[in-house]
Amino acid sequence: MIKSSTDKLIVEARGHTLLITINNPPANTWDGESLAGLAKIVEDCNVDKVVYALVITGSGEKFFSAGADLKLFSSGDKEVAQTLADEFGHAFETLANFRGVSIAAINGFAMGGGLECALACDIRIAESQAQMGLPEASVGLLPCGGGTQNLAWLVGEGWAKQIILCGERLDANTAKIIGLVEKVVDTGQSLGHALELAERVSKQSPPAVAACKNLIQQARGGPINAVYKRERAAFVELFDTKDQAEGVNAFLEKRTPEWING
Repeated sequence: MIKSSTDKLIVEARGHTLLITINNPPANTWDGESLAGLAKIVEDCNVDKVVYALVITGSGEKFFSAGADLKLFSSGDKEVAQTLADEFGHAFETLANFRGVSIAAINGFAMGGGLECALACDIRIAESQAQMGLPEASVGLLPCGGGTQNLAWLVGEGWAKQIILCGERLDANTAKIIGLVEKVVDTGQSLGHALELAERVSKQSPPAVAACKNLIQQARGGPINAVYKRERAAFVELFDTKDQAEGVNAFLEKRTPEWING
């Protein structure tokens, strides 16, 4: 059973899905303790074959996460800045590299490091009242948890510059239009929709999902032709798994496959 090392993150197993709730009121801000805790949870999920999907949401009704607590940077200490930058980077890169599918249920404000957490997920579902932005430059900082890269990849350079350089805050509908989120739902409905989507993930072959996700993310860098060969190789490598044979034979036998994640 996967446990959280901090009270600032609550974990709950829901079948093949692990629900992570950011629980640091009033604004569900991130700090070294919760960032290290997130990285540890994801690392544990990577070796727990029961977990196929992660869902991340915020506690309460107002905030997904407001990002970092700015009091941490008030001293102007570069060593403190370096430590926090490394902790943000490690946590969100670990999340982005989770072998399964990660879904952010954005139930309120997702600002700064809060939005960066959602950007590190594979899929984002936002409630209609949610607000999103990366306002770091307005306080003399910049997004250091993957924000400049992940946002530009999702929405394009122009919108990324408008959001980061001009400090534009987006409502959920605008975020949907530009591709920042995949779905907008009514207030209070993001978690239910995220868990439903995660349940659909559980019907997929875990080794196949992991291979597909890795290939999709490789498209972010390097020439596309270089990935074609790796795509074909990954297809053949799936034949080393028991789930490949199970999936094909279950289809031919008109039954539901029983995945073993191996």
